[in-house]
Amino acid sequence: MDGWVGAWTGGRAAVHVGDVADFNAQFFPSGMDAAQRLRRLRQAHHYACLAVCYSPEPALLVLPGEVAPEWTDWLARELAWGPVEVHSGVAPDRTVAEALAARPALAARIADSGHPVVGWGRNAAQGEGPELAAVRRYESKAAAHGLFTALAPGHPGITVPQQERADGRRRAARRLTARAARGRTTVLKSPYGVGGYGTVVVEPAELFAAGGGGALLRRLVRAEVLPPEGELLLEEYVDPGPAARLRDLTYDAVVGPDGTVHPVGAGVMDVAGTRYQGVTVGPGAVPRDAAETARGFALAVGERLAAEGYRGWYDVDFVTDRQRRLAPTEINLRLTGPAVAFVLRARLDRVRGPGHLVRTLDGMPLGARLAPAALHDHLERLRPRCARLGVTLLPLIPTACHEPEPVVGLALAGPDTEALDAAEALIAAANQGLAGMFEALR
Repeated sequence: MDGWVGAWTGGRAAVHVGDVADFNAQFFPSGMDAAQRLRRLRQAHHYACLAVCYSPEPALLVLPGEVAPEWTDWLARELAWGPVEVHSGVAPDRTVAEALAARPALAARIADSGHPVVGWGRNAAQGEGPELAAVRRYESKAAAHGLFTALAPGHPGITVPQQERADGRRRAARRLTARAARGRTTVLKSPYGVGGYGTVVVEPAELFAAGGGGALLRRLVRAEVLPPEGELLLEEYVDPGPAARLRDLTYDAVVGPDGTVHPVGAGVMDVAGTRYQGVTVGPGAVPRDAAETARGFALAVGERLAAEGYRGWYDVDFVTDRQRRLAPTEINLRLTGPAVAFVLRARLDRVRGPGHLVRTLDGMPLGARLAPAALHDHLERLRPRCARLGVTLLPLIPTACHEPEPVVGLALAGPDTEALDAAEALIAAANQGLAGMFEALR
């Protein structure tokens, strides 16, 4: 099979291992306390439900959290999968690697399955080597920035924001304050961070309201936005202008086993502050000029990654400036939230015909905490309503429905953005309506 699907799994059904926490844990700061570490493991375990779509067709699925069979049955019907062997609830409070070490029979089942094995990203459990070395290097936002700076002159339409490395927290606080005094907004970054952790946009008014740069840094550490220690990067804020319809873009690609870089596609991300919420991919989702600019630069990044030994999925994220130039902000050397949308689009186009737009919504708020069965019933009621809009509803993250702030992760597939917008609005209203329903029962 040609293209990225062939490079990714050879076009075969695969073993999907939901080891998001394992990848993230290798970048946890040394000063993170045990309670915060456990919270972040739990968050990663919810996100690991996306493992169901790590490739177009799973044969065996390993999840840290417990899921009901109705969930995978729903997806199997819509996506025309064959039988899927599911092992869930294997690592509720530890990494998947730790869980598999204690379950040798399951580890052997994975190794002897005869299928390619796909995880979230490379980590030490798979062994050292050039691939992991590349991950450790370019997951750093400082190293990624250096690569962007080296490549940008050959790519019209790309602009790289200025970045400086502060020598210590006191220096960072002074530089933040000095920038704020000149009216400059700053993107403050820890070199390593995932899911928005370690990155924050600091506006002058916010800094002065906090009592200065030092006070603001201490507050951000207490709020678990920044790590308690370590280097910080101060990056120029890229102003999108007053009409930022096209603000956050991504381009995904795969470096195949032979080092060839295979383009996957461009997507429009939904980012709240610095936290990724979802993406829309498919025909016309990204204007052609922007998509071509992103493609050219992202593939050049991939060539450099491949030369250093990296193999696997990666993406480059961008923001746009007032002139609609693209400013690269980070490289993710792993599967990504947008990867799931691209995988779903590829599968739907194959089994139903081409032309799908896919939107993922990773954390849609629920108006009430629900048991898994109640969540399934709620979504089942929404499925025909979405279908009347021409939209297929696909539940992706069903395990966070009973958290203190309950959410559900979904994907929507349809013919155009108008249909996706209508379905998203319908679901959001129904989710919020859950609060009123439970109030009426009191």
